[in-house]
Amino acid sequence: MFSKLFEKSYILQNLDFVIFGAVIALLLGSLTVPSEAVGGGIFAIFVMTLLKILANREKITITKTQWWLIVYFLIVFISLCGSSLFSLSLKGFIKTVLYIVFYFSVTNLFKTNIKYAIGTVFVIAAGVILESGISWLQNFSHVEMISGWQDVSNLNPEQIMTRVYGTLKPYNPNLLGGYFVAGLPAVLGCGLILWVKKYYKLAVIFFIGTFLGTTALIYTGCRGAYLAFIAMLIAITGIGLKFFWANYKKICTAIIGFGVTMVSALIIASSSLRARIFSIFAMRSDSSNSFRFNVYQASWQMFKDNWLLGIGIGNKNFREIYGLYMKTGFDALSAYNIYLETAVESGIFALITFLIYLGLQIYNSLKFIFTSKETVEVLLVITAFLSLVGLMAHGFVDTVFYRPQIQIIFWVMMAIITVAAERN
Repeated sequence: MFSKLFEKSYILQNLDFVIFGAVIALLLGSLTVPSEAVGGGIFAIFVMTLLKILANREKITITKTQWWLIVYFLIVFISLCGSSLFSLSLKGFIKTVLYIVFYFSVTNLFKTNIKYAIGTVFVIAAGVILESGISWLQNFSHVEMISGWQDVSNLNPEQIMTRVYGTLKPYNPNLLGGYFVAGLPAVLGCGLILWVKKYYKLAVIFFIGTFLGTTALIYTGCRGAYLAFIAMLIAITGIGLKFFWANYKKICTAIIGFGVTMVSALIIASSSLRARIFSIFAMRSDSSNSFRFNVYQASWQMFKDNWLLGIGIGNKNFREIYGLYMKTGFDALSAYNIYLETAVESGIFALITFLIYLGLQIYNSLKFIFTSKETVEVLLVITAFLSLVGLMAHGFVDTVFYRPQIQIIFWVMMAIITVAAERN
């Protein structure tokens, strides 16, 4: 039945292109629409992917890496069934289902034609450049700070930073910082792909976009994003040295020296940025740090009491249980650490399987980068790898990772690595 319908329908015969269009709309729409709309878009993409598989009678294959993700999902399901707040946990579980089916959907799309992966990365880059421009406008117009974004009690007026938040909802500089961490590698990757393809003028535009995005990331004042950016710099430097050190030692040394000099000069020149960075090391003297330490302590106690299967997935479920452990006056929506959050919500085995999945994706990335001869695809995987490294570093100090604007980029990058690993 599906095959006959497929043969007669022009839309069904070009369903890959329709799905690609839906992915583009989802990525760009996520910049302004609420989370519910993003969820609806993901469901539509999954339905179209399922219809395509049935119509084409495609054989479904699961890689060894994906099996670990499936095991993680099953553990989360068991945790849901054992949750004392089943209805609240169910909402979080449904979100998890949507993200995972989105990952399998875009993986299926990219398998059909790797050009869809390249196009998707360009769309992500376009979104980052757009948000960068808005962030620049917000910075120079000195947008009003929402209470709680920065501890100003020990700062002079000139040390108070204007923290930009872009268009992402809910408005939060840390969310925008996480978005830049996830998407900024796409801007650089597009520039490098265009340069390799000898579209030099277009490549320069994306290199300028990389600079704009980097400064916009700084304007967010998100200290977790700063740490993630450093992790990404270390990763790209390591990859670059592996490829070029043997033949271009002087050039590599000059680039590294220039980068260190520019970053140091920027920190020295801006008193507000300097104060923001140094607050990372203020420990309990900074109210934001102190708040996180209190949340970590309470979350750790939650984990110890529910170490096997956790409390059930979802931030609403977390908040209800957290109230039994929190210190007075330190309410929280999450554990402010994605690894601790995973352990608290779904138990130790969910954390182990999730880490194994991430570790295998890192291994797959590096293996492909250093063995493949396809330059464009290598640059594509480097893009995904940098995004993964940045998000995992950011995840040590924040949980904006779970916001849909960041999740859909993360799973796109995971799909790129998965498809590349199969093609290698």
